[in-house]
Amino acid sequence: MAITLPAQTVTNLHNFDVTDGQFPFAGLVQAANGDLYGNTYSGGASPNNDGTIFKITPSGTLTTVYNFCELTNCTDGATPIGPLVQDSNGNLYGTSGYGGANGRGIVFKISAGGMLTTLYNFCNLAGCADGSQPYAGLVQASNGNLYGTTEFGGANSHGTVFEITPAGTLTTLYSFCALSGCADGVSPSAGLVQAGNGDFYGTTQDGGANHNNDCDAYGCGTVFKITPGGGLTTLHSFCAKTGCADGQTPVAGLVLASNGNFYGTTQLGGADNNNGTVFEITPTGNFKTLYNFCSQSGCTDGQGPIGGLIQATDGDLYGTTSAGGIGYGTIYKITPSGSLTTLHSFLNTDGSEPYGTLVQDTNGTFYGTTFIGGANGYGTVYSLSVGSGPFVETVPTSGKVGAAVKILGSSLTGATSVTFNGTAAVFTVVSSSEITTTVPSGATSGAVKVTTPHSMLSSNVPFVIP
Repeated sequence: MAITLPAQTVTNLHNFDVTDGQFPFAGLVQAANGDLYGNTYSGGASPNNDGTIFKITPSGTLTTVYNFCELTNCTDGATPIGPLVQDSNGNLYGTSGYGGANGRGIVFKISAGGMLTTLYNFCNLAGCADGSQPYAGLVQASNGNLYGTTEFGGANSHGTVFEITPAGTLTTLYSFCALSGCADGVSPSAGLVQAGNGDFYGTTQDGGANHNNDCDAYGCGTVFKITPGGGLTTLHSFCAKTGCADGQTPVAGLVLASNGNFYGTTQLGGADNNNGTVFEITPTGNFKTLYNFCSQSGCTDGQGPIGGLIQATDGDLYGTTSAGGIGYGTIYKITPSGSLTTLHSFLNTDGSEPYGTLVQDTNGTFYGTTFIGGANGYGTVYSLSVGSGPFVETVPTSGKVGAAVKILGSSLTGATSVTFNGTAAVFTVVSSSEITTTVPSGATSGAVKVTTPHSMLSSNVPFVIP
């Protein structure tokens, strides 16, 4: 079931013009200073036009923080594709798909002010056994380390899962295509999500147990889980149904919802003309297709979702399609049971082909990017308001007793209380957008709440204490 509503309040905040970047592929991340950070695939001030990192205020003032390929031979990286992540110390971490000492991509750390440090150069081992082309973003786990994927390289040349410490020590946890027929998957293009049990969950866009003419030679993609020690289990191989009715080519990652299940998208497959799906999968692998795109005449409900989903404070899931609608892609929301509502169709003048995953700012507004389109044709940053109220967000979203935690929000000055699932914590108000605290003794998994002179703010996702 799909419902089309009149356009929601979508505001074009910035039109890229090449000098400040072009073609933003990834979504944004909200930092502790209240600004949003993102990157562009190319453009910028360097002569090679190899991409940028930028920050933008919620009202739309954009500043270029870093231009890639400023160093000889692009040893500082080039063409970032995945989103950034901020750790509990306030540093931003990311990847570039190319550049670095070996030309095969890097993991980097960058301060909010623009000081970039290369932590690791991929293809540092013979045969790129450590991985190559890290296109996805990273996730900070409960142990403080960062986890990610490379689309290529590894022992079998079909991608890896890796762990890297904040200081830059990298461990390859798994090399894909280790099983006959690449039944364990090929080419993970998206990042990981950590569940409360400590395991990580992700997707590969190719590989799996099902091979037919509709898919890549290696298969149609998988959903997998992997332990922190590297033990991998394939939970679902796509194209398990006739005509790939369950979807194929999941290029986006997963989101862990409040009901304990994971939700994701496939770019292709589905029951309606191979235009992609939204699916639900349990931690044990029970799989369900929730929605088939292009189920409306003229694909007014969208087609080809490349970006992933987020769960908003209203409990619904929000995402984008790269095409369809009444123009050049859509923004939609879908309930956990599968009822989809089209919120906005892009018309090119306001952006086109939204590839990145949305982010909900702690002010309640959604922010995103379009890869192309806008006033100059090189992509945009936009906001979407659906009337949601403010909340707080924790960085990270899990940690043991005593772990340092940042709480992001709006109008936090004068806060009088911070609790972890009802257990009071000692805290410091750093600014109107940031509180620092530690997980208190006796705390259990659940919502983090902040009491301010104006309201009671609750975290958008439960804080998990392993």
